[in-house]
Order: sequence, then C-alpha cells, then structure tokens
Amino acid sequence: METETAKDERTGAGGGEAPDFLEFRGVSKRFGAVRAVENVSLEIRKGEIFSVLGPSGCGKTTMLRLAAGFERPDAGRVRLDGRDITDLPPEKRRLNTIFQSYALFPHMTVRDNIAYGLRAAKRPKAEVEAEVERMLHLIRMTDQAGKKPDLLSGGQKQRVAIARALINKPDVLLLDEPLAALDLKLRQRMLVELDLIHDEVGLTFLYVTHDQGEAMSLSDRIAVMEAGRIEQVGTPAEIYEAPRTSFVAAFIGDTNFLEGEVADAADGEHSRLRVEDFPPVVCYNDKTLGPGNSVFLSIRPEKVHISRDRPEPATLRNVFPARVEDVIYLGAMTRYWVRAGDLRIQVLRQHARYFLDEKPIRWKDDVWIWWHADDGFMLERYREKDESLIAPPPADLGEDAGGGAPDEDGGR
Repeated sequence: METETAKDERTGAGGGEAPDFLEFRGVSKRFGAVRAVENVSLEIRKGEIFSVLGPSGCGKTTMLRLAAGFERPDAGRVRLDGRDITDLPPEKRRLNTIFQSYALFPHMTVRDNIAYGLRAAKRPKAEVEAEVERMLHLIRMTDQAGKKPDLLSGGQKQRVAIARALINKPDVLLLDEPLAALDLKLRQRMLVELDLIHDEVGLTFLYVTHDQGEAMSLSDRIAVMEAGRIEQVGTPAEIYEAPRTSFVAAFIGDTNFLEGEVADAADGEHSRLRVEDFPPVVCYNDKTLGPGNSVFLSIRPEKVHISRDRPEPATLRNVFPARVEDVIYLGAMTRYWVRAGDLRIQVLRQHARYFLDEKPIRWKDDVWIWWHADDGFMLERYREKDESLIAPPPADLGEDAGGGAPDEDGGR
C-alpha cells in the first residue's frame, strides 16, 4: 500500500492540492425527455481515485460515457489535462474503460488478451512481450498466462481486463461497476487488488458504482449523484460525517431522521427542535436556520448510546426513555431498534469487551438512549429548486435505509 506522503501528494492533503486533471464544465445530457445529466461541473485531480456514486438512473454511467467519448454532451465541455476533448472520438482520448462484463476475447489466452492493444498498435514484439510480463506480474497471474478466459474465476477475469486496459498506459482509467458481477467475498478482495494496482501505477481512476461500501473504502473523493445532479463532493469522511442534503445522509450508510422545525436557539451554535409527540431535541445548527424552519435531523446509529440505566445529566446531551423492539447480533456489534415516543430509532452498539460477560439488552427491555447535540446533523427538508421532499419517512425507518440501489442504470 502507498505511504501517507505519497497519498498526500495526489490528494492535496499534505499541502497544495494536486492539479485538476479531468474536468466536466457545465455538462448536460438528455435522452429524449429524460435529463440524464444536468449542468454538472466536476474537477478530478491527477492520480486520485474519484468515485461517482448514486442509485440506478441517477446519471453516473452517462458521466463515464461522456468522459470516454461514447456520448457527446448537449451542453458543456470535457477537458483532460488542460485540453478540450469534447469533440474527440474515443480512440483519441487516451482513456480506457473497464466494464463489469470483462469483455475478454474468449478464443485468446490471458497473455494474448493483455497484449491485444499493443499488437493492434503495431508496437515492436520485444516491447509487447516486456510490457505483458510486467502486467502479468502486476496482477499476479504469471502462472495463468496460457489459460483462456473460460478457465478463470470472475476475479481473475477482472484482473486480466484491468491489465489489458493498463498496458496501453492511458491517462485515466474509467471503471464502470467493475465488481458488480462478483460475489461479496470476491468483491472485497478485488477492492484491495484495485487499490494495490492503483498504488503501483499511479493513474487517475474514475470509478462509477451504486455500492456505497465500494466507494467509501476505495475512493480519495466521492461525488454523490441523484437525478442527474451532483448532491455533494468530498472525501468519504466528509460525505459520511457532514452530509449536505437529506439524500446524501440517507444514501451513505444508515441514519435516523427526526422530522421537525426549529423552535428556538439553545445557545450561540445550537438550536432546539420541536418534534411532534416528542420532547425538544438540541442539535448543532451550522445552517443558521431560524425558528419555524422545517428540518430533518440526521443521527447515525453508532452515535446513539443505549443502556438500562439513565445516564448522568450533561450539557447538550439528548436523553430519552425507549423500549427495545428488535435486536440483531452482528458479531462485532449489535443493532437495536427502539421505540422512543412515536419514533423508531436505530442504535448500533460496538462490543468493547467479551459480549458473553455482559448482561445483554433484550427485546422489550425498557432502556435509555442518548446522543450529544453535536452528533445530530441538521438538514433542510426541501430542495432549493423544486421544494420536493428528498428524505425517507423519518418516523419509522426500514432496515435497509441508505443501503443504495441493487441495480445499475443501464448507461442512462
């Protein structure tokens, strides 16, 4: 894995930011009446892994196709390393794409699949052989070089597809749901493989996925898309800890939503929220929203504490009685669903000691839950443009809230 210094150089975390490399400037794309991409501007830095994340139909695959040249924008421009490539055909863009279907030639061996691009470009035989050996070593498949694709596992096929794309030394590697066809364990291993390969070659990766886990674990930065628009761009930690919209809070990880309105100020930085049939809730107000504004309060399950005993009073601590409605043991942690007033709250408790030594909280137990005011994140309830509600019902979340969409958008 790369050193922190090396990572800082490509993400800008150690001082000056890395230069913008692949840019979308005011890009829009329609398919008939469907607005696939709507006035999107993005700057992707040289050498970073940048993910576009969102549910089916949000426009993320269209973004990748616009970068590759498979689609042309109706408005806006695409730039690569300072050069306008909007009107260039795909073969002149020095961007290679990896699809979830692998797209390997079934009649060719691993070695021949990897060599195909250089041979098609009529590169010298010695150079082709040397580069193929380098790629085989990079993907750790030297001993599989003579096999054909039908004898390979899904993970091996994907590694061959990556090597075939990398051997042409593209400026940017475009990855379109590259792990979607793999099972869970293999996806997890391939994420590590992709990260290691990226560290070796140092290319810019544009990674498109609907899977929040993939994006969070692999990316330097993430753009969350919904309905053709960018909801937020930031590091995984920024997106998770400080979501800017209700959609981002719900889509990235699990969260609890409390629906209410600002009642008054608790102090200079905090407000009291009025929640129907529930005591007032104190939260940090970074939106400077005043009394009467309708809001959602987002509280991540791991920020909520649970115990049988009432905690000691403390400044800015929200404390409520509740009753346990469901308990799910997950090994490293336990997930609780509790009823507090009319609200159903999810709590995620990490096991800090040997679980069997504890007296576990069980179904129908009366408990206390609490969280610090700074752990609740205030979000406006409506979009600025169309004032359409963008969060799930806050009073009774389902178990899969925020889990992302299961299917891809078929390129649109």
